[in-house]
Amino acid sequence: MAVVKYRHIIISKFPFSSIFHQRFSSFTSDSINPTAAPPTSASHNNIGLAIDPTHLRRVCTVLYQQQNSSDLRLHSKLRACSFNLSHEFFLQVCNTFPFSWRPVYRFFQFTETDPNFTHTAVSFNKMIDIVGKSRNIDLLWDLIQEMGRRRLVTDKTFVVALRTLAAARELKKCVELFHLMNGYGFGYSLVSLNKVVEKLCGCKLADEAKFLVLKLKEWIKADGVTYKLLIKGFCDVGDVIEASKIWNLMVEEGFEAEMEAVEEMMNVLFKANKLDEALKLFQAMRSNRMNDLIPPTYSLVIKWLCNKGKTRQAYNVFDEMLKRGFEADNSAHSSLIYGVLARGRRREAYNIMGRIEKPDLSVYHAMIKGLLRLRRASEATQVFREMIERGCEPIMHTYVMLLQGHLGRRGRKGLDPLVNFDTIFVGGLVKFGKSLEATKYVERVMKRGLEVPRFDYNKFLHYYSNEEGVVMFREVGNRLREVGLVDLADIFQRYGEKMTTRDRRRDRATVSSSKIPAVSG
Repeated sequence: MAVVKYRHIIISKFPFSSIFHQRFSSFTSDSINPTAAPPTSASHNNIGLAIDPTHLRRVCTVLYQQQNSSDLRLHSKLRACSFNLSHEFFLQVCNTFPFSWRPVYRFFQFTETDPNFTHTAVSFNKMIDIVGKSRNIDLLWDLIQEMGRRRLVTDKTFVVALRTLAAARELKKCVELFHLMNGYGFGYSLVSLNKVVEKLCGCKLADEAKFLVLKLKEWIKADGVTYKLLIKGFCDVGDVIEASKIWNLMVEEGFEAEMEAVEEMMNVLFKANKLDEALKLFQAMRSNRMNDLIPPTYSLVIKWLCNKGKTRQAYNVFDEMLKRGFEADNSAHSSLIYGVLARGRRREAYNIMGRIEKPDLSVYHAMIKGLLRLRRASEATQVFREMIERGCEPIMHTYVMLLQGHLGRRGRKGLDPLVNFDTIFVGGLVKFGKSLEATKYVERVMKRGLEVPRFDYNKFLHYYSNEEGVVMFREVGNRLREVGLVDLADIFQRYGEKMTTRDRRRDRATVSSSKIPAVSG
């Protein structure tokens, strides 16, 4: 159980070779003219010059085919290619081999033989990024030391190198890198450390980031930003205990938590079903730092209170936010709407929605989802019509929700292993237009006592998202309208008009020439 005590949180317990061969099959090293002029080096002032794709393709072909050859043979082949060696050309070669270190490194060795060409921090960072993705740790370490000797190290060098070393669990080298760079005159930098911690936490490497911060505390003292990034990193991976330990360490060091860290901490406590602990943290912020509370913090608490069915407490937080002069955003409104609909209070939900000046997609989705939960598909479709009339275009999730509300989700995975085969077989029949055979097969399946496989509305809409689907959805809508199923007809026709092709989805915000008629629900 977690409790908040003096702002402390206490927790008890296809292969690349074949692709490249197809791409460069028309260019072989033997076809290159051996009498061509040797490559010339372009000055750094000519970085912006366009690269000849033919020259680039020839060089990359040689690098790929001769990557295991001797230096003498490879360099002679490269000199036979008539190309202008420039900074941009080197970067383009690197882009051609984003995950293969050998061709890039061999080309780097070739460029070192040209006295008129000098590498920059950008080219070195690009190369160590590729070497790091290839997990060649030894070569990466050698290149980093070479960058240090040439004094080309930047903050990005730290980020790229430490991301690779941390992912490979080379934690000692992570710490040693800072000491090594200090020996080359770059010094210990808190800015560089924070950038590295941010990157590592963004890559779900929060444990490695914490190890780095603690091991370097004698040389680089962490600040509030460092602790905020660590808390956010542990919250992103759902580790409440480690996030709480970092929180307590931050408080002991005398730093106040930034609101972003507070929100992340509350969010992870809510997700871990620790409602009381999250609310205690929120109450501690209200007592000690009331002026620091901002609308996103209130919206977060309102959302989770509504999800837990505590609408009365959610209203109290909502009223407090309004009393402080904050304007409620659509996120808070949508949470309240779904919360009261989940309790069956439809009129109250409509009243909340009526007070919103510019409702967005989240508000309409909350209304539709709540009404469908109350089995009021017709009312949800009327909300669907209203959102279109007010210029808020539905997305794929809107259509899936409505179809599930009207048609249901019958048929989930059964105990019989044959259900998995039935799912694939019926789906294949429907995909190829053999609906009659699919229906007969489902009837036989039901007679033998199995549940019908769950219908995947996403795949259904995806299969018919083409020009043929435009005609199909229009015909389906007309036939449904003839038999009185107006709601379903409107949903299918609207999807056919706005969502079946890429161009239609891009232009779906434009007003359709044929507006959906309003039907009183």
